[in-house]
Amino acid sequence: MLPTEIVVLAAAIVLLVVHIQIQAFAVTKERGREWNMGARDGQEPPLGPLAGRAQRALDNYKETWPALIALALALAATGRTGGVGAAGAWIWLAARIVYLPLYLTGVKGWRTFAYVVSMAGLTMMLVRLFTGG
Repeated sequence: MLPTEIVVLAAAIVLLVVHIQIQAFAVTKERGREWNMGARDGQEPPLGPLAGRAQRALDNYKETWPALIALALALAATGRTGGVGAAGAWIWLAARIVYLPLYLTGVKGWRTFAYVVSMAGLTMMLVRLFTGG
């Protein structure tokens, strides 16, 4: 059986693909299929509200995702999976899932709260790695 942190890591890959697909759909809807299939040379016009939010949400996801990868793999490699680290991994994933629709719909305060909760999840994983607790 796989450690929880590795299961969450696999689920995080699925969430990355969801982010990419939503961003691609929003930009294609805005700029058209021809633009999306083209070389995209030259100056690109600014993104509209939904496509811009989708891009920023993806960018934000990519800022915390490497930390999840490193922590999940470090916990697995050191045999310190489970406990508060596993709970932190699930918290990170849940918060990141909640974050996406909040960002896409322009919700400010709760979006920030979801981000902070995701960072708390990473902190819990870090605590498990360094203390084993």
